Amino acid sequence: MYVSAAGRLRDGYAALVRPAGPLPRPNARDLVLDAVLALVFAAVAVDYAVSAGTGTTYQDVGGVTQVREGAATWFGALAPVLLCSVPLVLRRRYPLAVLWAVMAAGLLAPDSEARIVFYAFVIATYSAVVHSPYRMPTTASIPVALLVLNGVRAAEVPTVPNEYVPLLILIPLAAAAGGLRTWKLRADERQTRMAELERARAEELDRAAERERSRIARELHDVVTHHVSMMVIQAGAARKVMDAAPDLTLEALLAIESGGRAAMAELRHTMGLLTMNTGDDGEAGTGTGSAALAPQPGLDELASLVGRVRSTGVPVELTVTGTPHPVPPGVGLAAYRVVQEALTNTVKHAAGASAKVVVEYGAGRLYVEITDTGGRPSTSAATGDGHGLMGLRERLSLYGGTLRADPRPGGGFRTAALIPLEAM
Repeated sequence: MYVSAAGRLRDGYAALVRPAGPLPRPNARDLVLDAVLALVFAAVAVDYAVSAGTGTTYQDVGGVTQVREGAATWFGALAPVLLCSVPLVLRRRYPLAVLWAVMAAGLLAPDSEARIVFYAFVIATYSAVVHSPYRMPTTASIPVALLVLNGVRAAEVPTVPNEYVPLLILIPLAAAAGGLRTWKLRADERQTRMAELERARAEELDRAAERERSRIARELHDVVTHHVSMMVIQAGAARKVMDAAPDLTLEALLAIESGGRAAMAELRHTMGLLTMNTGDDGEAGTGTGSAALAPQPGLDELASLVGRVRSTGVPVELTVTGTPHPVPPGVGLAAYRVVQEALTNTVKHAAGASAKVVVEYGAGRLYVEITDTGGRPSTSAATGDGHGLMGLRERLSLYGGTLRADPRPGGGFRTAALIPLEAM
């Protein structure tokens, strides 16, 4: 794209005068201090101007007569000293403007007021360098200020005795060295803080990954164990009656197929949740297939769950008391997993038992209880590792719930979960 020379000049000028930050906003304490400084400086400057007087004066210094050119009128004498002192009130708020005002006062001041103008230049120049966000205009103003000072009579500008020159060199060097040391210490502190933040972030990511791995393991355990246990029971039953009762064998095989399809659907759903944020191509996505978008099971799926267990030959009774009402999806999923795990344990560890599922909607609570009458362990019971109940306790603890799983006094096993709903 073609840019004219005038456009380039405008862009360059805009870049030069662009502020490095916002104008400073001094607090009330700084404003009071600057007002006191300006007031004292103005009083001293006015006294100095009155002492210098007006017109031309002659002063004998060491046998040499010095001529001092004063202002022609009292207005001409007082205006420059007030112009260089009063703006010091705003030396932090508008530092560059104050420097320009003092420079204007230097142009108007007579030779007799050169000393007081010099002190105002020192204060205004320091304030502009330290506080002004307009770095380039400030830098360009300093040579102009030197030219203005050189325009006044040299005899009136303060001189520095030779014995003070080393001191004036060593003090800035010491200040610069101290500033560099402070800057280095602060830089080291920032690096240390950044390293600590990075370390804390890495540890938090590790903890999050560990929590996610536990959640995935819990979910996969709940999904796979139940359906595979049902399939193992059905396969064993089909093997036993294969020759004697082909109809029962076909029924068992159909139940195995149904259980396998249900397991695959839930596995696809679980894997879909894990890949919701990143698709196969690495871009954001929501998973593919209807299974990835299917809702998690809840209390309304308990009848279907009980039906699948009944198809394996285990008598299961489902009872719902209280007034059913919607619960948060996480609570519904947790209750569903409790019933699923308990019935799976019944199938694996209590062959020949009957089971009863009770869901009670109470005032501010949800109570789920699964009991069985006890029986002999099946061939798949040895595969249990106890992680199922541990996962259920962790899942319920997220919602303030509790889990009890213990043998019944008259035989059998009882699993009960209590989930508060007050804060839901």
